Amino acid sequence: MSTLVLELRQGDLMVVNGAPIRFRNRTRIELAAKARFLFGKQIMPPEAATTPARRIYFALQTAYIGSDEERPGGLAAARRLIDDFQAATTSAAARQILRDALACAEADDCYQALKLARRVMRHEEEVLGLTPLAAPRMAG
Repeated sequence: MSTLVLELRQGDLMVVNGAPIRFRNRTRIELAAKARFLFGKQIMPPEAATTPARRIYFALQTAYIGSDEERPGGLAAARRLIDDFQAATTSAAARQILRDALACAEADDCYQALKLARRVMRHEEEVLGLTPLAAPRMAG
């Protein structure tokens, strides 16, 4: 496995394997092993999960970077929220994206699931005329 190099600014937050880390100064780190991580604007705080798509993102986030005890509940919540969203939406595209996101999460590829959930959040914001969240932003 190749290493992943991340550059973080003072005050940035990163969650690695369920542990929150706040950086006191600008730093460059290398992740040399597989880790479950999100950083900066990718992390949605609980109070931002105010819409159905945002709640799905937050549940998938918990399934990805939550503690070992939290992750199964996050995945179960994501399944339930995705089922509810799919039943309520008229968008075939949103239903398919959420099917793909859930498949990714169940295959332990929650980072990809989060990227897909972010697309549904943008769709929801457009349809409902909501102000877009500044976070979460996913690379790739």
